[in-house]
Amino acid sequence: MRRAALALLALVLLGLALYPRVASGYGIRFMLQCFMWIALAQSWNLVSGLTGYVSFGHVAFFGTGAYTAGVLIARHGWPWALACLAGGVGAAGLALLIGYPCLRLRGPYFAIAMLGLNEVMRVCVSYFEGVTGGGLGLSLPTLQASLAIYYAMGLTGALVTLAAHLVVTSRFGLRLMTIREDETAAEALGIPTARYKLAAFLLSAAGPGVVGGLFARDQGYIEPISVFPLATTITMIVMALFGGKGTVWGPVVGAVALFGLEELVWARFLFLHQLLFGAIIVGVVLFVPQGLVGLLRDRFRLPRYV
Repeated sequence: MRRAALALLALVLLGLALYPRVASGYGIRFMLQCFMWIALAQSWNLVSGLTGYVSFGHVAFFGTGAYTAGVLIARHGWPWALACLAGGVGAAGLALLIGYPCLRLRGPYFAIAMLGLNEVMRVCVSYFEGVTGGGLGLSLPTLQASLAIYYAMGLTGALVTLAAHLVVTSRFGLRLMTIREDETAAEALGIPTARYKLAAFLLSAAGPGVVGGLFARDQGYIEPISVFPLATTITMIVMALFGGKGTVWGPVVGAVALFGLEELVWARFLFLHQLLFGAIIVGVVLFVPQGLVGLLRDRFRLPRYV
């Protein structure tokens, strides 16, 4: 079964690599955004899905990566690929800075602290106008690189998913899930919970940082309100929950299904799409709380690495 799954995965990856040769411009843009949401939902899942520490501020890492890459490209002339990697490093650096104090909080206190982090970063970016452009935003040099961004975003989504697989199937992942189930018991067993939570937090921040950099390069213009919206974090959370948090393929399934559904509903119901989309999400969360992948795994006894 595992060989068949790997063969199917290889075919899917090959198809996605060749897709731009036959796709329209809209098709390429659709898949590029799909890759973006896969990487973001999977990154959120790495910390919140595995440790149970629900983050409402993960878009702060996305915005930090966007501005790190944007400033390096616009002000210092860095190559966009290197600047996007620096965006990931910058986001991980922010996670390291605030991770230890914030991860000492539990439950709603951690969620509120992360929500506050997002607002703090948005205000900081708006304040330092000389570097970031402030409320006027930051314009990047014109570059026609949609196809290159497509492959870079796809590679980022694949690498974050690979990281999730390696974590979930490792002793590190098992200890993170032990923290999720009962952190006090995990500490009693001798698990260094603070160190494990911080490692997962750093890992989950790097992906959004790289994605934010790619987003900035792709859009060519960023402003605080466009890269620090709370709606981005909410969408990450909903996609992970829809597919199945704490699983490898749940965020992938959730991102593809919900983004595709959103596009379909928006095209058919221009003024009602948000209401219909929200109703579908609420229905799934209420009736399938373990997510689609969790439901299939329980029903068909699929292995844990799914």
